[in-house]
Amino acid sequence: MIHGVLVVCAGNICRSPVGEALLRQALPGLKIASAGLGALVGHGVEPTAARLAEADGLDVSGHRARQLEEFMVREADLILVMSEGQRLALAKRFPFATGKVMRFGHWVPSHDGHGVDIPDPYRRDEEVFVRVHCTLTEAARLWQARLGG
Repeated sequence: MIHGVLVVCAGNICRSPVGEALLRQALPGLKIASAGLGALVGHGVEPTAARLAEADGLDVSGHRARQLEEFMVREADLILVMSEGQRLALAKRFPFATGKVMRFGHWVPSHDGHGVDIPDPYRRDEEVFVRVHCTLTEAARLWQARLGG
């Protein structure tokens, strides 16, 4: 049974905090957290990502980026990363966790039927942030359906 979900991206300021907020809203009975593989420790959510999240009724104002640490990996029942590269990097760093790491976009329909990577919008234009936000929203809805929310 899944009790805790850890959402991971690179800097923990764009994708993973928004993914965390979406899952927290969709699955209130679960412990949801986020972290970064190379976190911009202490930073809040990137302003464009925060604006899009808040427009959807999500509160990301209290978020502060934090670095992924072993205890977080051990505590989580499911770890959701944004890309296949991140899945491989996490598995290499924490081999014991390989079986509980999946992509956040795993269930999103794709041309090959294997889900999607969610690209990093950091330092890109607003259009990229909007596409990423929409993909995160769809992916969170699909996870909610599978995790019983």
